[in-house]
Amino acid sequence: MARPAKPTTRATPAKPRRAAATTGRKPAPSTAAAAASKRSAPGEQALLKAGLPGMRTGDDVETRIYNAVFESVMTQRLTPGTKLPEASLCDLFDVSRATVRKVLQALAHDHIVELRPNRGAVVAAPTPEETRKIFEARRALEASIVRLATQHATRADLSALRKQLAQEHEAMHRFDQPSWARLASSFHLRLAELARNPILQRYLVELVSRCSLIVALYEPPGNASCEHDEHSRIVDYIERGDADSAVRVMDEHLLELERNVCVERESPNKSLARMLGMG
Repeated sequence: MARPAKPTTRATPAKPRRAAATTGRKPAPSTAAAAASKRSAPGEQALLKAGLPGMRTGDDVETRIYNAVFESVMTQRLTPGTKLPEASLCDLFDVSRATVRKVLQALAHDHIVELRPNRGAVVAAPTPEETRKIFEARRALEASIVRLATQHATRADLSALRKQLAQEHEAMHRFDQPSWARLASSFHLRLAELARNPILQRYLVELVSRCSLIVALYEPPGNASCEHDEHSRIVDYIERGDADSAVRVMDEHLLELERNVCVERESPNKSLARMLGMG
């Protein structure tokens, strides 16, 4: 929750954080999103500031904990079934159990973690049936989005989309998987904006977030989460006004993404701090 602005009658030096002063602990490190943003080409900065689809905005401690867990799952440091002990999270972020529980409840609501009675929180492990239904829903939704985008996209919209594709291509050839994944997901969300239907856009944000989780957890290393060439072909067809062909390529694209998912992963033997990018 944002703090109310202080009067601006005079400038005063910022007070040191009480937690750091009284406990001797350093403030929690920035998440992997910030690190990835620093490594990215300048042209990607605006897109990467928002992080992965599903990440939250804000600078309060709950948001920082949420995003640290969320991005660690999406970048495969936290794998399905990994335990998230409350005590460890309290220690890592120097917060109370009440704060950690609130964040874990939010992550559970967004299907990122599962809260198990008497066993605590673990990283969610979508089943093959859940995976099939999520991709099925996404294919149906994106078909409608592509048709609407073909109707409503302007030349300026398509020019901006092609600039984004150029950044995606650059990240791919730098072998910068985190940036590539963000830009690839952002392509689909940008298409939803061009559809000019905020309801469809809101639904797609949830589905892209859940698909990103599934892909991050289960796609074999080395596979592209989204093929750049297919994105380019979709834009080509939209620009020509050929909605049927654009929908066909999008459907094939999402089917291929689903086929690349292998719903089995080994659990690594690493500390929670390392998996959260803090150790």
